[in-house]
Amino acid sequence: MTNPAGMLTIEMLAAMSETDDIDTVIVAFTDHQGQLLGKRIDIDFFLEEVAADGSHGCDYLLTTDLEMEVVPGYAYANWELGYGDFHIVPDLSTLRIADWLPGTAIVLSDLADTRTHEPVAVAPRSMLRRQIEKASQAGFSAKTASELEYFLFEDSYREASERGYAGLTPVGWYSEDYHLFQGTREEFFNRAARRSLTRSGIPVENSKGETGVGQHELNIRYAGILEMADRHALMKQAMKEIADDLGISITFMAKPRDTDAGSSCHVHLSLWDGDRPAFPGEESIGEVSVSDEFRWFLGGWMAHAAELTPFYAPTVNSYKRFVDASWAPTKIAWSYDNRTAGFRIVGSGPSLRIENRIPGSDANSYLVYAATLAAGLDGIANRIEPPAMFTGDVYEAADLPSVPGTLRDATDRFADSSWVRETFGSDVHDHYIHFFRTEQHAYDSAVTDWERRRYFERI
Repeated sequence: MTNPAGMLTIEMLAAMSETDDIDTVIVAFTDHQGQLLGKRIDIDFFLEEVAADGSHGCDYLLTTDLEMEVVPGYAYANWELGYGDFHIVPDLSTLRIADWLPGTAIVLSDLADTRTHEPVAVAPRSMLRRQIEKASQAGFSAKTASELEYFLFEDSYREASERGYAGLTPVGWYSEDYHLFQGTREEFFNRAARRSLTRSGIPVENSKGETGVGQHELNIRYAGILEMADRHALMKQAMKEIADDLGISITFMAKPRDTDAGSSCHVHLSLWDGDRPAFPGEESIGEVSVSDEFRWFLGGWMAHAAELTPFYAPTVNSYKRFVDASWAPTKIAWSYDNRTAGFRIVGSGPSLRIENRIPGSDANSYLVYAATLAAGLDGIANRIEPPAMFTGDVYEAADLPSVPGTLRDATDRFADSSWVRETFGSDVHDHYIHFFRTEQHAYDSAVTDWERRRYFERI
């Protein structure tokens, strides 16, 4: 694939500095939640210092919750260790124009230990890089695509916050799945997003209405697995900032309203052996002809789905999306071009790929793809066969394993998995057990509007 428009070299950036087209470079990295954090660097200082030597940030940023509160109990960083720095190392292959911001470029970064200079093991991008290295050692690479859904509201983020995120007005007012007329009402945002993403090195395929009121989907072109994880994170950041600039709000919550379907992040993956697609083969399964690698990758992906679900569904809200007959999967099964299955097989020949429908739009792309590669590679290494292909309505099947129903259940399976501990390392395993249980505890401790409406007067 050719280098998309909007990507920059250092020489191109320097030339744009000379013409005052770029004056700021954002040096960004992702936290546990998939949020982009970082610094805005003056262009001259970036060119003179940061491009080569990187920058530094406080390591507490990999231990905070969504409110940026310090969370005790992490071995990686804590008060006893003094919350020192990690090294922010720009990956210059990700340098690009941030078209949605004036005079700005952005570069994504890896995180390294300031003493050992080794990657920070618990950093999401480090975790994905480690699995990519394992795939390379096995002779494989992966091409992937994220399909992100979202809801748009007329209210600004500040207005939404002041209202407690209740009673917001969707931009549309009836279901708009593939609906061009209703979708036209949202073009002031979606067109701006498509144009800015494409001009920022994130080429767009299309956007379309979804089944929810005010719900839409925007699809970006497939890429190598690390590049897609980067594009995914940048896409969410860009779309939030575009919405903010337009005085509206966008949410990537998995289930913002119980009256609508949730928002997914369907993940498409094909495995490659050099320039050769590894999934097509001679064995006929249903309507497709597949290779051993296809079967085993699918088998591993499915076998480890339940214990890896916190990486696909990381919040309490994620699990509100898993409702029968809602387009979200509730069972772990596979089928050909069947949207009731958690794993949907799509295409044939070189385009043959597996779609995992479990992740929600609230997922951290780096954790999703690290989990995906780890599970699939284990399937190939141990020749894990998938169950028989399911035909029919998966929602109606009573004898299939279920997607975990709550974050607590999913975290318990994650915590009890010796395979997860061995695959990702005990330090990473313990770190993320604590992370997910901290999120569950925050929910368990909160008094909600639902409780007040139900119990205030009638108990």
